[in-house]
Amino acid sequence: MAKSKVKSIAVLCSGGDSSGMNPCVRAVVRTAVYHGMEVFGVIRGYQGMLDDQIEPMTARSVSNIISRGGTILKTARCLEFMKKSKRKKAITNLQRRGIGGLVVIGGDGSFHGAHYLSMESKIKVVGIPGTIDNDINGTDFTIGYDTAINVAMDAIDKIRDTAASHDRIFFVEVMGRHAGYIALEAGVAAGAEDVLIPEVKTDPDALVKNLRDGLARGKTSSIIVVAEGDDAGGALKIAAVVEKKLGIMSKVTILGHLQRGGSPTAFDRVLASRLGVAAVHELAMGRSRIMVGVVQGKIKTSRLDHAWKVKKPISREMLKLNEILSV
Repeated sequence: MAKSKVKSIAVLCSGGDSSGMNPCVRAVVRTAVYHGMEVFGVIRGYQGMLDDQIEPMTARSVSNIISRGGTILKTARCLEFMKKSKRKKAITNLQRRGIGGLVVIGGDGSFHGAHYLSMESKIKVVGIPGTIDNDINGTDFTIGYDTAINVAMDAIDKIRDTAASHDRIFFVEVMGRHAGYIALEAGVAAGAEDVLIPEVKTDPDALVKNLRDGLARGKTSSIIVVAEGDDAGGALKIAAVVEKKLGIMSKVTILGHLQRGGSPTAFDRVLASRLGVAAVHELAMGRSRIMVGVVQGKIKTSRLDHAWKVKKPISREMLKLNEILSV
């Protein structure tokens, strides 16, 4: 590899945490050290950048974190950073340390901040998609998604035992305010009778018919997976509607932040490591305002602003698969 064009970089996590952020931070720090760069960690994301919580890191700073959920750098949401005057303060804090490159691990909101910071300074930025929602365009998988669907699947498997024992309908709500990827994949993996997601309008009457048809075929219990952003208003509301129409008791389980935590899966650890290394390589070559992702198994880069300008489509194949297998 040619001599790096960036001598000093910083790394931060922003927005909601996701399992795999720690392996990613580890990869960024150790790749920077490998290439002779100075590396800093920003504590609590953009808020920490404003508060000047920027600390030097070494290869030893990230020892034994590859198996840990969450992020040792901590993370936060910082609406202040959307103000140009605040970003100017953050830029000053970075430049005072000679930091010429920034790796941002987060979602599209986090990439907005990175994009504008780079536009207003000479600091080069590379984004790494870290969110359990898997809703970032330019990558097949985001860091934390695989862990989240495995947590959800495990919970649904346990709930099915109770549903079958009591002949009940269970509605399991998973995360996904604007995207149904967790609900769809976890639902298919756990054999759910139906999956309700924001991308597809929910028809309560059709859902009731499907459940009634299932009862007629001999089904004694059912699992419905609901993304929290489903247009029916979430699991509690749709469960009440179905119970009234069907006349059968239903129960609701909301998994909530359970899906964010836990030790990252092997898939997420490897993905995070690959993307962390790739991000530093891009900065070393002087590239900026890009995101690194994985497409069909290979590392690909895309424009950073595509993360929010181009919506990632839901998989029609998975929707059809769920329809076929839920009979």
